[in-house]
Amino acid sequence: MDGHRELRQDAADHASLSVAYEPPLKAAITRLKNEEYHSQRGSVLFVAIASPILTGSAPDQKSLSWPAAQSILARIYSIVAVICAQLDVPSEMHAGPESIDVRVIFIHYDPSKPITQDTRPTIDVNNTIIIDLPTFASAYHPWHQIFHVNSEPGHQLFSSYMKVYEKIQTLRRDQLVMVESGLSLSDNSPPPTQTNLYSVVCLGGTFDHLHAGHKLLLTAAALLLKVPDRPKAVPARFVIGITGDELLKRKKYAEFVQPWDLRVTNVLEFLASLLELSTSGWTEPDVTKGDEKVIARFRDGTIEIHCVLLQDAFGPTTAEEEMDVLVVSGETRSGGDAVNAKRREKGWHELEIFEVDVLDAERSTDSSASAPTKTDFATKISSTAIRERKAEARK
Repeated sequence: MDGHRELRQDAADHASLSVAYEPPLKAAITRLKNEEYHSQRGSVLFVAIASPILTGSAPDQKSLSWPAAQSILARIYSIVAVICAQLDVPSEMHAGPESIDVRVIFIHYDPSKPITQDTRPTIDVNNTIIIDLPTFASAYHPWHQIFHVNSEPGHQLFSSYMKVYEKIQTLRRDQLVMVESGLSLSDNSPPPTQTNLYSVVCLGGTFDHLHAGHKLLLTAAALLLKVPDRPKAVPARFVIGITGDELLKRKKYAEFVQPWDLRVTNVLEFLASLLELSTSGWTEPDVTKGDEKVIARFRDGTIEIHCVLLQDAFGPTTAEEEMDVLVVSGETRSGGDAVNAKRREKGWHELEIFEVDVLDAERSTDSSASAPTKTDFATKISSTAIRERKAEARK
């Protein structure tokens, strides 16, 4: 898909994520910003974090540590948001020719098991949404450019990837761009506790001008889905309450709030980056639209995304009993407690609450004077701030 790029780097331990990822990310984003050609919708940069993130030998028994995974996501998206703020680059989805829409995905990759020249393009899935390197090479294409990191692990990963990818797309030399490496450190800590996966996961939000905080929340929630291993099984359901237009009329700069249909479209496009797999590359999801619900199906119908119109604070959590999990952010923790109180009143089981880290500027960059303060950082990436910038631009 023209305009899509990717950057790959081995994942380091939590304490060293900033020094590992900030240099290559800044190099890639700076290069994209300085390019002469920009599409009208902006660039899309995929950041694929390749590491042995999954455990379990059988394909239908794979698992991951959700607290560790979502924490890494939060750090990476924080680094991205700070870099974009420093470079004055809009990073929300479809923000115009100068924007860079960064999307972070996990790739299960064990460098001790190298890919050979005989490895063929294939789609190999497990019971999580995380895919392996051959599947990534087979399903994510074509690219306009590929960024790869100038380090020994980076070169090994790039070589493994290209052994599969070169069977799919012929690339010119100028499409392969080497970027600066950060500090590579090994994680020698004991394996973290693995997390149960669930058939029905729910969250809610406005998702206005889809930005880094939204991407973090959606990705972290999708990681909790237990995906069936066969197409005709009952699909995993990801239920997303999206605030209706009527409830947003009193928001600041309400005239710049995106309509519900567009916010749904953007949510589904972003989730397709994580969920849609096809050897033919980027494909459109199977979507059914109703008056107050849109259903999209991915991976041969094993995953369904239900985008539901939110007309109150509870939405589907108190309308549908068959749910397992509610994903919240630090700012919406009290909402999870209120949901479970309502469900107890109905005699229903409580939802297990999973809390996603908030984006944090102070722990995501170096201590240079150019790094924004936490307050400045929050005001730059919020939907309200994005609408304010649009209002100022109109003036």
